Amino acid sequence: MITIGSGGETVNPSGWPDLWRQIYDRKMRSTTSYHYESPAHLVFELRLREAIVRAAADLNRSGVQFETFKNSHCNEAYWYLNRRGGFELKPHVTPAQGIQDIFVNGWAYGFECATGIVIVLYKGVLDCIREEDFNRLFANLLLYDWHYDSDLGLIEKTGSRDSYPGDVRYFKNPDVNPHRIEWQGENTIQMDDDLYYGHGVGIVTSGEIISTLNRYRIPGSSRSAYLTDQIIHPDFLYLSGFAAGGPPAPANWQQQPYRENGITASRIGSRVYLRY
Repeated sequence: MITIGSGGETVNPSGWPDLWRQIYDRKMRSTTSYHYESPAHLVFELRLREAIVRAAADLNRSGVQFETFKNSHCNEAYWYLNRRGGFELKPHVTPAQGIQDIFVNGWAYGFECATGIVIVLYKGVLDCIREEDFNRLFANLLLYDWHYDSDLGLIEKTGSRDSYPGDVRYFKNPDVNPHRIEWQGENTIQMDDDLYYGHGVGIVTSGEIISTLNRYRIPGSSRSAYLTDQIIHPDFLYLSGFAAGGPPAPANWQQQPYRENGITASRIGSRVYLRY
């Protein structure tokens, strides 16, 4: 269920977009308790989740290619390609410009699946906060694997039965063929109840992702790939402080425990880890 503020505040979802209402209704019916500091914080989460889903769909049709780190490439007008296959912004390019170019000139880019998911998260955030704040928060932007700026505040949960559009989900291939190690798993964005975007596989069902991964197992393996219980999403409360016209995030947000009932939370570096 959802509680807002001290518990007495409510929202009227009747005029909301379909995806917002879908997420809101599922959270209201959930046995997990989700607390929001204000209606604006709830609305910001719904807006950012929608923006992440939209960014995933946009990246899927942008023309970007799936490549290993060794074969990664980028638009050299905006990025330096470092020796490990990561993208480093050129001095005259803002983080917002760099991210936007990937979606405009996708044909010039090739990267592996984890980098693709981080790009989607950045684009979703860019579409929901003030551009000047985005450029300030992510001034030293590097796109490489699961490297990400601490201001995304990624929260990682394991053991949860609830996931929602905009969450990052991971499919694991435990018996991957070592000669095709790039298929050891697939990082994805949840698009709907059983629909996921993965860079390299497109927007498909969980069964289709598992079937794809199973083609790259060691010969003779009968152990299937599977969807793990790991769920990752940005820190919606913190980022809501940078939404145009939105309320500021609490000054002590980094010291506040993540507020879902029945969950143990711990912060390690820039991530919050939740255990059920």
